[in-house]
Amino acid sequence: MSNPTELLHSRYGELPFNSQIDWNESLTTLLSHRSIRSYLSDSLPPGTLEILVTAAQSASTSSNLQTWSVVAVEDSQRKEELSKLAGNQAHIRQAPLFLVWLADLARLSYVADSRGINHEALDYLEMFVMATVDATLAAQNATIAAESLGLGTVYIGGIRNRPEEVARILNLPSSVYAVFGLCVGYPNPEVNAAIKPRLPQSAVLHRETYKLAEQDEAIAHYNDIIKQFYTEQQMNVAGDWSQHSSERIATVESLRGRDRLREALNNLGFQLR
Repeated sequence: MSNPTELLHSRYGELPFNSQIDWNESLTTLLSHRSIRSYLSDSLPPGTLEILVTAAQSASTSSNLQTWSVVAVEDSQRKEELSKLAGNQAHIRQAPLFLVWLADLARLSYVADSRGINHEALDYLEMFVMATVDATLAAQNATIAAESLGLGTVYIGGIRNRPEEVARILNLPSSVYAVFGLCVGYPNPEVNAAIKPRLPQSAVLHRETYKLAEQDEAIAHYNDIIKQFYTEQQMNVAGDWSQHSSERIATVESLRGRDRLREALNNLGFQLR
């Protein structure tokens, strides 16, 4: 699918606006994103991983501190172990490449120690947020690069379910944690993965100041669109977006073990002052 009108319609469940900008391949790649949860076993061409990391390193990074790293996991046994820790998601085992994106303050600590310089600032929440943002920007660049090469991807937030065990499996030093994983591989053509509609722009785009109450109409409209999408895709999702999203935040249990994330991060060397 490369027609701009079709892509916009798929992304919003309707044609949201008329665009007069010149279309290009980058926009097609971005708007074509969908999560892939079924992969062929085919290996990736040599150099693919390195190109993805190059794309990741081309992302912005705060003050050029580059407070992220990534672990490329291709070993089947290690993928199996990580899959179990992340909710037993089969596509982690299936994808030929599983990337674990890390917020990494260990490298700066190591460099400062080598110069005999104190690194007190690394203990503060700002540096943790910076490293998490850096890792996210890098991963999204790599994702776009992968999809531009005809590969499929899906992010795995479940990698935060049991952070200490993930750190052990990946031999992470102190002050490094896994932000999320990313499956990368060739999509299984026998399994359809549709573009999922997003909220209308009137719910997420605010001009000049934020307006919460004015989102009611947009959210109600989206609830209708997403229910139709679930039906068309024969997805077993009860209710609409508001119901589904509310249930995901209703109880501590819905966090799937991540309610102890602060404790886990402290154990992994983050002071979070």
